[in-house]
Amino acid sequence: MTGIAVRPSSPNLALNQLVDERRSAGENLVHLAFGEARLPLLPQLAEQLAAGAARTAYGPVAGAHDAREAVAGYFRRRRLPTEADQIVLAPGSKPLLMALQLAVPGDVLLPRPAWNTYAPQAAYAGKQVFGVPIPDECGGVPEPGELRKALRRARADGHDPRLLVLTLPDNPTGTLAPPALVRELCALAREEDLLIVSDEIYRDIVHDPDTTPYLSPAEAAPERTVVTSGLSKTLGLGGWRIGVARFPQGETGGRLRDAVVSVASELWSTLAGPMQQVARYAFAEPPEITERLRSGARLHGAVARQVHRIAVEAGAHCRPPTGGFYVYPDFAPLRARLAERGVTDSASLARRLLDDSGIVVLAGHLLGDDPGALRFKAATSLLYGDEKQQAEALGCDDPVRLPHIAAQLDAITEGFARLVR
Repeated sequence: MTGIAVRPSSPNLALNQLVDERRSAGENLVHLAFGEARLPLLPQLAEQLAAGAARTAYGPVAGAHDAREAVAGYFRRRRLPTEADQIVLAPGSKPLLMALQLAVPGDVLLPRPAWNTYAPQAAYAGKQVFGVPIPDECGGVPEPGELRKALRRARADGHDPRLLVLTLPDNPTGTLAPPALVRELCALAREEDLLIVSDEIYRDIVHDPDTTPYLSPAEAAPERTVVTSGLSKTLGLGGWRIGVARFPQGETGGRLRDAVVSVASELWSTLAGPMQQVARYAFAEPPEITERLRSGARLHGAVARQVHRIAVEAGAHCRPPTGGFYVYPDFAPLRARLAERGVTDSASLARRLLDDSGIVVLAGHLLGDDPGALRFKAATSLLYGDEKQQAEALGCDDPVRLPHIAAQLDAITEGFARLVR
């Protein structure tokens, strides 16, 4: 058939497949291009999966009440009063984000750079995307002044931006927007009548939660914020595909939830029953889950900070990571020297790292960043090794000194240094 438009596959998934293929062929690569939390499976999660095997019926589209009540309790423990009827479960947070794009009219405002799925989903939904630069101190949110300008320009050109996507903590920069900035953006969203989609899948991976304040937009603008989350990042369950969304209370939130459930009924029907069993257990947060969250955040923070240090010592600018498992170096200070080696943009920078050093990163232009910038995302969670090594890293006070992690950090150090030799 003619006239079928085929978009490129998601670049992080494509790179992950490329790494698997080249490693199978015997290549030794340092994989920093895929945001998968490499953590050992908790035995209790496997037990819950087995216990849920008999849940073979379709069940409610939004999810069974017991699972939704567990998710509501999770949010209540995070200062967000929530009832079960505000919750929708899905096979991952990606489908929920797509359902929101399909259910809510209007165009989309994104921080620039942003996770590489937001913009393609908006395009599939027939929406225009407006990327807005992030502040100097953090990512995951647009700079407020630039956001106002983008809104004025878009509306003057006849567009209708209605959705504002925020990510706390951020993928790709590994940073968390401070409460004052979140409040400012929420006030702007209320003034401009924007719906906020707050992607909080990394919320429980704040590296130092006792000293790093967290404010969800759903606290500052509860009537207009949808929160999405899941278990892929915190518990390393990406392949199990368990996502959740929390909708606002009241009539407007109820209509929005119903619209998303309607979309869901035509796309995925319901989250698989065994996964709902897992969700009910995990979101109830028994002691073994809370301990895993704490140890996982410590590990992610330790390794991300070390990769940040390596990037800065190599001459890059880089925001200090405070959440998630990413760093986002900017090699602009070395532009002149890199240009002598044919590195003039994010694509050639990523290609040079791969060709010269076997380091695989996600180039910034694939995240909506300026293609001419010398920036990329490095996912540090891929450095933890196999399941046995991951368990060792989780229990180690100084995981960056473990031989299998230290060896990969040394390779990154050498690869970044080789860029400008």
